[in-house]
Amino acid sequence: MTFRVREELALSVAIFAAFLVTAQPVFALSELKNMPDQATGESAQSAPQVTEPNTVEGDSDGGIPMPSPLIDKSAGTNDQTAGEPDEDQPVVSDIQHDNTKAPAAVQRLRQLIVEASATGDIEKLRPLVNPGPNQAQITGDDGDDPIAALKSFSGDPDGLEVLAILLDLLSTGYAHMDAGTPEEMYVWPYFVGKSLNELTAPEKVELLRIITAGDLADMQEYGTYSFYRIGITPDGQWKFFTAGD
Repeated sequence: MTFRVREELALSVAIFAAFLVTAQPVFALSELKNMPDQATGESAQSAPQVTEPNTVEGDSDGGIPMPSPLIDKSAGTNDQTAGEPDEDQPVVSDIQHDNTKAPAAVQRLRQLIVEASATGDIEKLRPLVNPGPNQAQITGDDGDDPIAALKSFSGDPDGLEVLAILLDLLSTGYAHMDAGTPEEMYVWPYFVGKSLNELTAPEKVELLRIITAGDLADMQEYGTYSFYRIGITPDGQWKFFTAGD
């Protein structure tokens, strides 16, 4: 083979090789994401795309949702306009730490309950609950025996614990509620009429004589006192002994 033939053959091979190289498509960087997977022959687009949510459902801050509150403040208030006061809630007219500021009839019944509770005999309370059509409302009482209902609150069979609770409640001041209305009431302890998040240190000490620190922490979550309370009408009748917020 002559030198000229070899030169022409080499040139042909070079041209053919150049053709093979230029025949491959050229991709921009933005297109490389969609190129077929050379190892598997499958398109990357065929794999399921996992999208990380920006937030957790039910949580606007993107964190773990908080559990539901122990007390559902929204229950039964769907028809109430936001910011509109609840007409069923009593209005606090006054907070008094001095029990001698209450009307004479209220002071008298308070003192009678204190004296009866101090005897350790829960039956001494029976005439004070005002048996009859205007009998005091006692949580858990079906109307037959309010003293039995009071005993049911105690951790002992004689109702001594509930007598101690009555003494503790009446040792504090009172909240004067709904003054000048048919629902007017003097309620012990006065914490029923205050936000627990606004209590002073001495007031917290007074409250901790009635409830535990754990109870206080739970109540402060909602800002309201939810332990037992005693209500006495302006004319000196025992109206209720209940618990709740």
